[in-house]
Amino acid sequence: MASYKELPRTAQIRLVSSHQEVYEPCDDSFALVDALLADRSNLLEHHPSLCIEIGCGSGYVITSLALILGQEGYGVNYFATDINPHAVEVTRKTMEAHGVGAELVVTDIAAGLEERLAGLVDVMVVNPPYVPTPEDEVGVEGITSSWAGGENGRSVIDKILPVADRLLSEKGWLYMVTLTANNPSEICQQMRKKGYGSKIVVQRSTEEESLHIIKFWRDFDNGKDEANQSASGFIGSLLTHIPLFSFWRGTNSDNKC
Repeated sequence: MASYKELPRTAQIRLVSSHQEVYEPCDDSFALVDALLADRSNLLEHHPSLCIEIGCGSGYVITSLALILGQEGYGVNYFATDINPHAVEVTRKTMEAHGVGAELVVTDIAAGLEERLAGLVDVMVVNPPYVPTPEDEVGVEGITSSWAGGENGRSVIDKILPVADRLLSEKGWLYMVTLTANNPSEICQQMRKKGYGSKIVVQRSTEEESLHIIKFWRDFDNGKDEANQSASGFIGSLLTHIPLFSFWRGTNSDNKC
């Protein structure tokens, strides 16, 4: 197994395993990892003890997080979950290829782990199924579950947020991918009511979608410090200037990365 000093800072695509029923790294995956890289100095100072990815897919993101923390993150416990058993197996192979590891669980969001991990997660990363689709596509078997988000792409996101609130520690951070169609400002306002501050770490527009990687944290100042206030107003004004692209991240030939 490679030592941490020899590890690259993010997962290498050539070492990422694959399966026809598992979502491969794409623009949203890269944007989420770029957000972690942009926040790397804060992550290292954060000294997380437990990190989890909800919906690990290929394992590209959780592997990159482990590599970003690197030697400074020695002793961190990693978890990764996915409702798709093929994704969990692919993630295992991806992590092994990079010399890192995690406890991998086939489950819906974090079912079966909530009592065990309640209040212990210092860093959570989520690239949820955010694409607006018919509700009957949400949670189906296979690769469709990786993108089908139901009405406004919010069906799964709205289930993840209360789970995140239960799992995050007092110093816990949540990094989540959202799409313009998901109404990110409303998500931030919803989390604000639970006591969270938020900000956009990375915003990226492609020909297919306009992505926002939002970081949430428990805001014990209750909004008194403007530097740590919720970004809901900022996001709302920003989104009015961002063109709305098509939101499909399926696997047909016209939409592959």
